[in-house]
Amino acid sequence: MQLDDQHIVKNMRQGDRGSFETMFRTWYNPLCNYAFSFLGRREESEEIVQNVFVQFWEKREEIEIETSLKSYLYRAVRNTCFNVLKHEKVKREHARYTLERNEHHSSQGGATLLAQELEVKISQALSQLPEQCAIIFKMSRFEEMKYAEIAEKLGLSIKTVENQMGKALRIMREQLKDYLPLLALVVQSGIWLQIDGQLVDSVMVLISLI
Repeated sequence: MQLDDQHIVKNMRQGDRGSFETMFRTWYNPLCNYAFSFLGRREESEEIVQNVFVQFWEKREEIEIETSLKSYLYRAVRNTCFNVLKHEKVKREHARYTLERNEHHSSQGGATLLAQELEVKISQALSQLPEQCAIIFKMSRFEEMKYAEIAEKLGLSIKTVENQMGKALRIMREQLKDYLPLLALVVQSGIWLQIDGQLVDSVMVLISLI
């Protein structure tokens, strides 16, 4: 540390405010410009420099300066600016995370409402099917049974099951043709549907209608 610096620091440690004021007048504006080069905000830059000087005065009896007074002050301002920038980055990341989480919840909530609407429409479409058609459709699409399994369980021929299934699909497609875009959104959200008290994979419903 230079002799002039040693003299100023020694005097300040003894409570000499004149030495402190000399240091302040010498370095305040250059340090404000230095802080501004990091932050780009004049008022905040001045506040940081002022705090550095205040802390310097408050801790003047403890401070150890190994290089020069100038280097010490510039380093203190730089470190403070870096801490501010780091804190701002954390706040931005938190804000981004919160926004994405809210958007996700909003999207999920919207998909849930769509699913509820679709459940009603699908139930209404099923009610338009003849009884046997409805039974066969549910066994095929909701329970994912093969035609042979349905035929055996209902005591019908496979051909009858195929014919009834074809009829059911025609009616369901006609009834739900305007709801395919909504159903696709529900499928993307991975939501299952509750239809006539039975949980149904929305993918299977979509496959049936396209």
